[in-house]
Amino acid sequence: MEYRFKRTYQANIKLVVFDWAGTMVDFGCQAPVDAFVSGFRAMGVEVSMETARIPMGMEKRDHIKTVVGFAEVARKWERVHGRPVTDADIDTMYDNFTSLLLKSIESKSELLPGVLKTVDLLRKNGVKIGATTGYFTEAAEIVIQHAAKEGYIPDFTICSSDVPAGRPYPWLIFRTMEALNVCPPEAVINVGDTPVDIASGLNAGVWTVGVAATGNQMGLTEEEIRNLAAQEYKRRLESARESLFNAGAHYVIDRMDQFPAVVDKINACLARGEKP
Repeated sequence: MEYRFKRTYQANIKLVVFDWAGTMVDFGCQAPVDAFVSGFRAMGVEVSMETARIPMGMEKRDHIKTVVGFAEVARKWERVHGRPVTDADIDTMYDNFTSLLLKSIESKSELLPGVLKTVDLLRKNGVKIGATTGYFTEAAEIVIQHAAKEGYIPDFTICSSDVPAGRPYPWLIFRTMEALNVCPPEAVINVGDTPVDIASGLNAGVWTVGVAATGNQMGLTEEEIRNLAAQEYKRRLESARESLFNAGAHYVIDRMDQFPAVVDKINACLARGEKP
């Protein structure tokens, strides 16, 4: 070709795709990690909450496979069971996880501070709202219904059970863009609290924003945060922020009420012709 046509998107953000646990609900992303730790314990293998949190954001069967693939966990498994983990073991742990999660998820699905105000402001500016999760359908439905009672109803919701592969693949984001008729990727922000969330946004070619204080990387409840010494809180928060920036996040916020200011910054970037 003698010529190459180059287009630059210079309008505002049209769509924000939010994760659920740790981003919009469930302070500290407690429900899934509790279920993972308990599920492994039921198989005779102790897994720390820190280890269970590493792949958070992935589809949950993939999450289990990733954890049992860690060298330390694999050694513990073989000491207990006398053999490597099998696909049948993965199936059993997934069944245990789903049962445990369904029992606890509703009590851990309250909206996080600033969510309703932020969503209302976005909608007033003509921005559509999508919601994605690594949860399976039954768990996602509980969260969706609980959030709706509190006033948060996204324009489109989708979970890992609805796509060929969950995060870090971009299909959840692409399906949301398709359903809400939004393009190009530059007009979209993906928001989540884990490195896997960030990876899915980068793979989709959209803007990515990490949430530090209320999410998986911090991993603390509101009460636990209140009981932390100021210096320890600062250390943990900086570590959470760093992990999200290292994953490639374009911006990192602590809490949802800081998000509108980030949208303004991204709109300014777009006006200058910048891309994610």
